[in-house]
Amino acid sequence: MTTARFLAGRLLLAMPGMFDPRFARAVIAMCIHDENGALGIGIGRVHQGLRFRAVLEQAGIDPGEAPDAQVLVGGPVEPQRGFVLHSTDWGGHGTVDVTPLCALSFSLDVLRAIAEGRGPARWLFALGYAGWGEGQLEEEMREHGWAAAGAHPEILFDTPVAERWSAAWRAEGIDPALLASETGHA
Repeated sequence: MTTARFLAGRLLLAMPGMFDPRFARAVIAMCIHDENGALGIGIGRVHQGLRFRAVLEQAGIDPGEAPDAQVLVGGPVEPQRGFVLHSTDWGGHGTVDVTPLCALSFSLDVLRAIAEGRGPARWLFALGYAGWGEGQLEEEMREHGWAAAGAHPEILFDTPVAERWSAAWRAEGIDPALLASETGHA
């Protein structure tokens, strides 16, 4: 694992003992990270009581062929705003390449495409995002809050939500049961 400056296209994992309880055992798909800050979409927690077809209906889109998929809690910032993390076989207005992990779309076009059966082959939907200002994420990583993992699309698309945190650590060759919740200070 590395604490590289720019983490877009990788997974961000909450360390045990995370100082912010909203992010306990969080797995964040990092979509944007540059000198101005960072934006990621949480992929490790399900929005209870809300399903994808209901979101489409609330947006005025006929659910059509869309599956009644889970809605994820993408993060605490703008929890009413929707984001689709998806395979790179679809692109449209408002699509950002998050190589090598996935693509990110945030326009109604992708929702309509999914409902019409012409959307990306693989996708997940989240409400809200996690955001950091300039240098904030790097500081939180130094304080034992986060660890950077590689890009693991299989965790994003093939691993059940409740297992993503542990699976991401194992994909990095680390047994999450052996992680300490505190670090020492010299």
